[in-house]
Formats: sequence, C-alpha cells, structure tokens
Amino acid sequence: MRGKIMIQQLEYLLALARERHFGRAAAACHVSQPTLSAAVSTLERELDTRIVLRGRRFEGFTAEGERVVTWARRILAERDELLADIARARGGLTATARIAAIPTAVPATPFVTRQFLDRHPHARVRIEAMSSREIAQRLADYEIDAGLTYLDDETPPGTRHIRLYQERYALLAPATHPLMELPAVAWADAAKLPLCALTIEMRNRRIIETNMAADGARFIPVVETNTIGALYAHLTSLQLASIVAHTWLHAFGVPTGLAVRPMIQRGPGPWVGLIVLNRQPNSILAEALLTAADDPDVLAAIRNPVGSHIVDTESAQ
Repeated sequence: MRGKIMIQQLEYLLALARERHFGRAAAACHVSQPTLSAAVSTLERELDTRIVLRGRRFEGFTAEGERVVTWARRILAERDELLADIARARGGLTATARIAAIPTAVPATPFVTRQFLDRHPHARVRIEAMSSREIAQRLADYEIDAGLTYLDDETPPGTRHIRLYQERYALLAPATHPLMELPAVAWADAAKLPLCALTIEMRNRRIIETNMAADGARFIPVVETNTIGALYAHLTSLQLASIVAHTWLHAFGVPTGLAVRPMIQRGPGPWVGLIVLNRQPNSILAEALLTAADDPDVLAAIRNPVGSHIVDTESAQ
C-alpha cells in the first residue's frame, strides 16, 4: 500500500456508491466517466485491494470495498468538520446543515431552522423528506447532520436526541359530513370515509393503522402518496378525508370546504425529535442544530400550536 489517497478519489467513490452507476456518478461529479473510473482504479492500486465489482456495468462493491466506502464517508465527514471549525473560528458557521425529516415533521422544520439561522446567519440549510428508516441509514453514512424523526423502538442506536413534541391526530374531512359535528372522532368511524394517507413505508402510516386496528377497524385508503403536498392536493381537489398530524396544520391549515376535528386519543402520541450521531469529537453542525432545537421558544411554538384552525387534540380523550 502506497497510501497516496486523494480526497477527490474518495468523493468519486462515494458518488459511485450513491448512484450505483459509473455514468451517473461521473455526471454528478461533473467529470467524464473515464476520469471517474480511472480515479477509482487508482484508489484500488493505492490500497492494494479490489473495491468495485466490474462487469459490463457496475455490479456493486467487494467486501473490502464496502469497508473502504464506510471509511470514505467518515473521512469526508471529518474533512467537512475541519472546514466548518476553521470557518467558525474566522467569524461564524458558513457550512450547510443537512436535515432529513419524516414527511409528517417537515412542517415543523421551520421552527428549528429559524432559530439555527438566527444564531448562524452565514450558514445554510438543506432539508429532505424521507422515511424514518432512510434517516437512520443516512445518519450512519454521514450523509446528513441531523434527522427529525420518531423517537420510539425504531430510533437508531448510537444517536443523541432532543424531544420536540408529541404527535397528535385530527380528521380533515368535508365540513358537511355528519362526523364533523362531533367534538371528537373515533378511529373506526373515520375508517369508513374515503381517506388519503401516506404510503406504508412511512412510520406515520403504520401508527395510524395500529390505532385503527385497536379500534376494530381496517385502514384501506383510497389514495396513497409519499408526500404531504400530494395528499393535501387530493383533499382540496376531490374533497376526500385524511387523518393528519397536528403539525401539518401549522403549515397548511384547513383547506376551503373542509373542517377539522380531533381524533379520540388512544394514549399519548409518539414523540418526535431531532437526532444526531453520538460521536467524538461532536459534529459542530449537529451540536448547533441540537442547541437550536432545544431553545424554549422553539419547543413552546411546536408543542402549543396557535391559531383558530388548530385543534387541541389533547383535550379530546
């Protein structure tokens, strides 16, 4: 092993790990495919080990290659931390904080990012929506700095977290439906409506199905989607119904022609929080996000929704 490993080689390797295709990886790195392939081959020679399984196309990584990819993620993450630390010493954070959020928590992200950007005005934020399982994997791969996700049995080990709020549920349905005259709606009654819902890989969907089953009902939505935007579009266009998390009402309110009523609570709702990797030294960006999320004003705003269109579902038990 000669050990002349270049950062650029590792960046090309991680692009290949993301894209699983030489051509797409090269395009993502803004280089030609021969340039990227040559860099990966050079890395193999420097490490004296085969990294990529090659045939007529990319076929995956060898066992040794998977280890190299893991180390590459760690090395580049440490590089980014070094640059962030230097920038902070020169006058403040200028890096991009990468946050992944489960779809139901996306409307809550502005509360955290506002506080973060107020504290670090030269920094930037990138937010992606993904499932709780994807968040766990992306954290482990150093591809995000923090995740906004459920804190339950599926919370990944080796992480630290701040509790933000307990999710509460309400029924959005046409205002003229008889159920909307009730002070609170039973899960079995809501199951009889033509419902929109998130897809099954989303933890929110599995939580709703559990509540339905506990009330003796089957949950068979008419429309399924993996985005809240598409769900709301169907609510407004087709006058369907949906069981929504209370945080959605912060961002979207109640569409014209619909009304909102709390679902009857079946015990306390699941906690949602901000999670980061528990590693040493601590990530500067992760620590900054945790500090922003733990601000009393942020917690009060998320946990105590305001506005006449927000239903306090805690009172309907």
